[in-house]
Amino acid sequence: MNKVKTGDKVKVHYVGRLMDGTEFDNSRNNKGGEGLDFTIGDGKLLKGFNEALLEMEVGQIKKITLKPEEAYGDVLVEAVQEIQNTEFPPEFELVEGEMVEGLTESGQPIRAKIKEIKTDSVILDMNHPLAGEELGFEIELMDVIK
Repeated sequence: MNKVKTGDKVKVHYVGRLMDGTEFDNSRNNKGGEGLDFTIGDGKLLKGFNEALLEMEVGQIKKITLKPEEAYGDVLVEAVQEIQNTEFPPEFELVEGEMVEGLTESGQPIRAKIKEIKTDSVILDMNHPLAGEELGFEIELMDVIK
């Protein structure tokens, strides 16, 4: 049986969990449960997830744990910023804990969590929601697509 190598296009099912067991993602619940297709090493998925698939065979299931640096990185203090309320449209309802989307000064899209609402400003956390987390995955290699 052929083992997965860099450059192979694969189809997998996976379940992602936090270390307390909380499920944060499950491919069987996404896009009709068809699984996820991608090319090993194309840089679109977490480095540690890609590396776990190397040498796997179709039908094999593997459980892995990724440290923050192999997943979404550490929480960056500089990614938490205070901006003036006037940066939001007047009709925009600010709610602590909610995600907001916008554009950086250079026009790049950005997502942030409203960490705190002050009288004239808002504290935004632009870290990925899973930054700083150790993540567990159960990965099933469904197919190597030719």
